[in-house]
Amino acid sequence: MLPIVLLSVFGIVLLFLGFMKSKAILLPATLLFLVITLAVNFLDWNKSYLYFNDMLRTSNLSMVFTAIVLGSAFMVVALSSRFMEEESAQPAEYYGLMLFSLVGALMMIGFENLIMLFVGVEILSVAMYVLTGSDKRNLRSNEAALKYFLMGAFATGIMLFGMALLYGATGSFTLAGVGSGANPQQGISLLTASGMLMLLIGLLFKVSAAPFHFWTPDVYDGAPTIFTAFMSTVVKTAGFAALFKLLSVSFAGLYPWWWTLLAIITALTLVAGNITAVYQNSFKRMMAYSSISHAGYLLIGLAALGTQTKQAIVFYSLAYSVATIAAFGVLLLVARQRATQTFTSEGVMSENFDAFNGLARQNPLLGFAMAVSMLSLAGIPLTAGFWGKFYMFSTAVERGQIWLLVVAVLMSTVGIYYYFRVIIAMYFRDGATEPIQVAPFYRYVLLAATILTLGLGIAPGLLQGLF
Repeated sequence: MLPIVLLSVFGIVLLFLGFMKSKAILLPATLLFLVITLAVNFLDWNKSYLYFNDMLRTSNLSMVFTAIVLGSAFMVVALSSRFMEEESAQPAEYYGLMLFSLVGALMMIGFENLIMLFVGVEILSVAMYVLTGSDKRNLRSNEAALKYFLMGAFATGIMLFGMALLYGATGSFTLAGVGSGANPQQGISLLTASGMLMLLIGLLFKVSAAPFHFWTPDVYDGAPTIFTAFMSTVVKTAGFAALFKLLSVSFAGLYPWWWTLLAIITALTLVAGNITAVYQNSFKRMMAYSSISHAGYLLIGLAALGTQTKQAIVFYSLAYSVATIAAFGVLLLVARQRATQTFTSEGVMSENFDAFNGLARQNPLLGFAMAVSMLSLAGIPLTAGFWGKFYMFSTAVERGQIWLLVVAVLMSTVGIYYYFRVIIAMYFRDGATEPIQVAPFYRYVLLAATILTLGLGIAPGLLQGLF
């Protein structure tokens, strides 16, 4: 509970700091607030408490998910120094909204009551709607924010209706109450099945699972890149933490009724994300479809829901978040400084693959960081992404879902193609020769993400036994 309180207070403090003439204090203050919250998060380690009339629970698992979310937010904020350089930017509001969105993410991770889940989803979503449209002079940003808001509002309404149906069927909003009310021995009622389906639809929308993924490419492409990185890591991690808790606690007894549907959605998500990513020329749109495909890999663990699912989801969320942040961090520098930027007919910058031509020779650090992140996302050995997929595939084998495993392996080979397009552009094509300036702190963040990706790839057992 304390991290939620601190983030709320720190967000308000940042808004007041925005009245100062100098913006220089905002970035270090935000980073300091995140570090303090991350440290406080572990005060209740090996303890389990219920807060707010048993609506919120802390546990080792929730603290690990919280650490991933806060760590991802720290790295994204550390890459956002550009806000200090632009006169039109409002960094105090941006950072404040990011901290408020983290409050919603932490509620989604630790909820013990469906009402708390709804409040967390709304806090996170409203903040992300605003951040997506924060580049007010960019038509793509405005369009992305409007699409995200309209489709997100419908998804939230469906989710809320599902909660109401579950309350009508079970007489409770608590996870334990819903689980005991949905008694598999008595069969599943139409009211329970409808409520469960609608609740899952709302959450699957948040994690970009097919067929609820159509908003993702336009929103990721139109939003400012730094907020795209935040959205694709923090929001996805919180969403899957909520899904795991819901399915493993409330609906575990109904597994025979919902696993087939979730497995079909998983296969559809894998196919839609990977196949469509092949045809993209924009790096951001490719990463959007990549995000959809990785939602499919994470869904494998939920569809299997075995003894290894918890470990697999935590490891995969960390591996995916670190690699994605590194990739977007390199894109931010390349898109801003290289002369190979291309423009659409509307004069809007399009971050295509040609922007990375010759990057490894011109700046070996950026090339290496991007290459490691692409290799990890592709699931190549000696990277964290390889073990993340290995753990996910192991959960499918444990449940005997071999057909789902075959689909996942085939789609992984497709993913290698479009990830390696970036590596080929960096190492085997000629590009611009002008230098790319990398600030020292920016360099440290990219190095930390790269080292963590390789470290978890070489020693994946570092996280075992923590929760």
